[in-house]
Amino acid sequence: MAVIETRELRKSYGRIEALKGVSIRVEPGQIYGLLGQNGAGKTTLIKILLGIVRKTEGDASLLGHAAGDPYARKRVGYLPEDHAFPVYHTGYSLMDFYGQLYGMARDDRRRMIPEMLELVGIAGRMHSKIRTYSKGMKQRLGIAQSLLHAPDLIILDEPTDGVDPLGRREIRELMGRLKEKGHTLFLNSHLLGEVELVCDRVAILQQGTLVREGTIADLTRQAGRYDVGLADGQAFPADAAVKLGFAVAPLPDRPGRFEVTLPAGQTIDPVLRLVAEQGLSLRHLVEKKQSLEDAFLATVEGAEPGVDRRPKGRRGARPVGGDD
Repeated sequence: MAVIETRELRKSYGRIEALKGVSIRVEPGQIYGLLGQNGAGKTTLIKILLGIVRKTEGDASLLGHAAGDPYARKRVGYLPEDHAFPVYHTGYSLMDFYGQLYGMARDDRRRMIPEMLELVGIAGRMHSKIRTYSKGMKQRLGIAQSLLHAPDLIILDEPTDGVDPLGRREIRELMGRLKEKGHTLFLNSHLLGEVELVCDRVAILQQGTLVREGTIADLTRQAGRYDVGLADGQAFPADAAVKLGFAVAPLPDRPGRFEVTLPAGQTIDPVLRLVAEQGLSLRHLVEKKQSLEDAFLATVEGAEPGVDRRPKGRRGARPVGGDD
């Protein structure tokens, strides 16, 4: 049973289509990343899953129940992007308040609150007022409240926003431990480097449309391009490879290494046979990859909705004519 599943999910606000037939499936135990520019529909999708917003068309389920079902929502921990905790609370009293909302018994709250605050690294400040917390501490507190009732599914909207590099690494490690314990995490983040390090699968939305979906390896692979290197002192048979239809270019920053690009429908096997026939020793063969950020930028187009695109050309040039 999928933890999250949507099929042709649509949401319209009048003439504005926030979601245009989005279909995704999140399996148990995955860390699933949702990417997209501001206005792409990510938050709308999360709000439909939680029952905060009603869908217009299509289907959406959460933990085997229709999106918004009260039983399913009890099994979800949620960290919204723009949370605003009452600053007159201490970390402990806020967690106690949320524990009561979750229906937790008093003894369970007393036992779990220090554990959760210790888990996110702010147990030493649990009795300090939230008004004295930094942005990063408030974010850690938000993560702690989303974990307090031991949910099956954890939805985190920008979980490392405002957290320093060391804190981001600690939160990544925490997400890994939660996955090992069997939790499923649904992650929305603009920090693509963070997503690349922790997620099993990623979906990219643009203006309400699902434009790419797959594993990190799938999305970052540069199909048909290989980094090839031989043993020290051996010359790569570039001319012979070119005659076979391959494009070959030396890698300037890696002496003795070459980028080999395959013709359409071809594999790297003819190049490997060529190397073997000439008695050469292959020492390096890797299908080239790009970063998730590069893959994302190559996928999405233009500025977010409502934002003027920068004119191409020199920085600061004035746009010519009317709208793009």
